Amino acid sequence: MSDLDEQSLFDAPPMGEQERMVEAILFAMSEPVTLAELAARLPHGSDPAEALVHLRKRYEGRGVNLVKVGDAYAFRTAPDLGHLMRRETVETRKLSRAAIETLAIIAYHQPVTRAEIEEIRGVAVSRGTVDQLLELDWIRLGRRRMTPGRPVTFVVTETFLDHFGLESARDLPGLKELRAAGLLDNRPAPGQALAGDDDDEATAGQTELFED
Repeated sequence: MSDLDEQSLFDAPPMGEQERMVEAILFAMSEPVTLAELAARLPHGSDPAEALVHLRKRYEGRGVNLVKVGDAYAFRTAPDLGHLMRRETVETRKLSRAAIETLAIIAYHQPVTRAEIEEIRGVAVSRGTVDQLLELDWIRLGRRRMTPGRPVTFVVTETFLDHFGLESARDLPGLKELRAAGLLDNRPAPGQALAGDDDDEATAGQTELFED
């Protein structure tokens, strides 16, 4: 019996049933699920991509939405209802201005090296700042540059995109919004250090993008 004959013995479930299966998988998983992972779990012949399209439309306007996070999919609370979850999602630790600036530079300039971050900020980046962002899983190591010393680069993670409700880094706000939020104000010129920059106390009220 050929593979084609074997495959034809079993029909794919109706699309409505495929939607239910995808829905169940996404609700059960704690992390966003890729299309390949869905295909591996569904019966042979299923079309998870089409099921996601139908499922996404079905959840439009609901309290929970189906969203794309990088190359994966997940259910998330509707943006306008996020305030109802404030008690459960408030972080006790705030990022310092140094960490906020470093995170913003990585997000907008990725992949970027430590030297490039320091050139943009005009001040050395402390190891503690980078370690904090790595610990939060908001940044990760990228590919090494094919330059002398082969320095590592930094890029933002899908956890970062998921946390801030972004499908990709292309959805980041523009420079005008960052300036309005104060992130780009009072930047030092390249080579001009800010006294005690990395020792600044954590600041609140920076911008909704980089604040819990």
